[in-house]
Amino acid sequence: MRYPRNLQGYGPNPPHAQWPGGANIAVQFVLNYEEGGENCVLHGDAASEAFLVDVIGAAPWQGKRHWNVESMYEYGARAGFWRLHRLFTGHNLPVTVYGVATALQRSPEQVKAMLDADWEIASHGLKWIDYRDHDIEHEREDLHAAVKLHTEMIGTRPTGWYCGRTSVNTVDLASEEGGFTYVSDTYDDDLPYYREHMGSPQLIIPYSLATNDMRFTTASGFANGEEYFQMLKDSFDVLYAEGEAGSPKMMSLGLHCRLVGMPGRFAGLQRFVDYVMSKDKVWIAKRIDIAEHWLRTHPYRKPAIVPSGLALDDFTQLFGNVFEHSEWVAERAHKREMGPVHDTPVGLHALMCQVFRAASEQERLGVLNAHPDLAGKLAAAKRLTAESESEQASAGLDALTDAERERFGLLNRQYVEKFGFPFIIAVRDNTKAQIMAAFEKRLGNTREQEFATACRQVERIAELRIRSIME
Repeated sequence: MRYPRNLQGYGPNPPHAQWPGGANIAVQFVLNYEEGGENCVLHGDAASEAFLVDVIGAAPWQGKRHWNVESMYEYGARAGFWRLHRLFTGHNLPVTVYGVATALQRSPEQVKAMLDADWEIASHGLKWIDYRDHDIEHEREDLHAAVKLHTEMIGTRPTGWYCGRTSVNTVDLASEEGGFTYVSDTYDDDLPYYREHMGSPQLIIPYSLATNDMRFTTASGFANGEEYFQMLKDSFDVLYAEGEAGSPKMMSLGLHCRLVGMPGRFAGLQRFVDYVMSKDKVWIAKRIDIAEHWLRTHPYRKPAIVPSGLALDDFTQLFGNVFEHSEWVAERAHKREMGPVHDTPVGLHALMCQVFRAASEQERLGVLNAHPDLAGKLAAAKRLTAESESEQASAGLDALTDAERERFGLLNRQYVEKFGFPFIIAVRDNTKAQIMAAFEKRLGNTREQEFATACRQVERIAELRIRSIME
C-alpha cells in the first residue's frame, strides 16, 4: 500500500536558499486578480459567487445574480486594483499577479498597467470557481483553455500556475501540461522544492494563507488593518531571524483587490511595505524570479534509491539483510503503508523496526540467532555475510591476538549458555575494548533484560546498514 502524502519535506536540515545578495528572506507580493472571473450566471455558471466577500454567511444563489456580491468584486477592479497599483509602482516593487484568464480578458486597462509595470502575470486558472467536484477531463480542458486565453491576452504563455480552488488532480494536471516553470497549489513549506510526477520533476513554490488578506473575511481572521500588519510583521521577523541564523526562507503575501484594496485594510499593508523596506538583506522578488533562482542554485537531483517506489523483489534485494538473514522483515515492511516519509534512512528504519517489534518473540529470537558470534567460528572460516564481515573488521575483530580470540571464544560460550542467543552489539559504534567491556557487563543481566538489549542492538545495526545502502 502506497501513501502519497509527503510529511517529510526537507526535515531538520533544509537547504540554504542562497538568496541573491545574501538576503535573509525572500518576500513576494502576490496580487490575485479574480474580478470578472468569479461564479456568475452571466459567465455561464449555475449560481452566484459567495467566496471571499464582505457578506457574512454568503451562500450561492442558484440561477440568480447576486448584485451585492458582484458589486464587491467590481470594487476590486474599479478601485482596489488602482490603489494597490499606486503603492507598488510608487515604491518600484516587483509583483506577481495570479490572473484568472477570464478576469484578465474583462480588464484590459488593468492588464496594460500590469504589463507596463513589468509585473509577472501567472495563471490563476480559467475561471475563479471550485474544482473539487469536477472530473479530471473537464478540469484538464479548463487548464488548457486558461493557458490559451492567457496567451492571447498577455502575448506570452504563463510560466507560473496557481488555481487556488483545487481538486486532488490540479497539481498533477499542471505538471503534466509541461509548460509551467513552477506550480504554487501547495501550502506545505517555506522553501521551494521539487515534486516528481510521472517520472518528471516539477518545481513547487509553496503559497501561504496565514499571511493572506482572505482572512479579513473569515471568522478567525483580521478585524482591521492593525491586526493584519501585526501578523505580517511577526511572520517577517521570525523568518528574518531564521535567515540571520543561517536558514533563509521565503514569505508570500496573498492580496486581493476587493479585500486589502479597501482603505482601512490597505493602511496595514502600507505599514508593512514601509517596514520591509526599512530592513537590510531582504530580497523582494517575483515568484518567477524565485523559481529561476532555485532552478539554477538547487537543480533537481534524482535520488539514487526511493524505497517506496521499489517493487518487492528490488526492495528485498536491497534491504533483505538489514536484519541479519531475516528477509521477512523487509517483505512485511514493503506490504505496509509506505510513502515519501520512508524514502529517508530515518523513515525506512522506523518502518522496519515497527515490523520487527510487531513480530512474535519467537520470530525476534530467530533474528537474534541469525547473527554470528563476534570473532567466532564463522569469522575464522570466512563465512560471514558481507555486512557482518565489514562490521566486525571495522572494530578490529578480524585481527585479534591469540589471547583476545581465546577470551572472545570463552565469553561467546558463556553468553549463549546463559541466554540462548549470541551476543549482539553494533560494533561500528564501539572499539574492541568497549565491545569486550560490554560483553562482560551484559553477562550480568537477566535474560529479559538481555533480550531487550539485544533487540535494540539489532535495530541499531539495521539503522547503520540502511544508512550505508542509501547514503
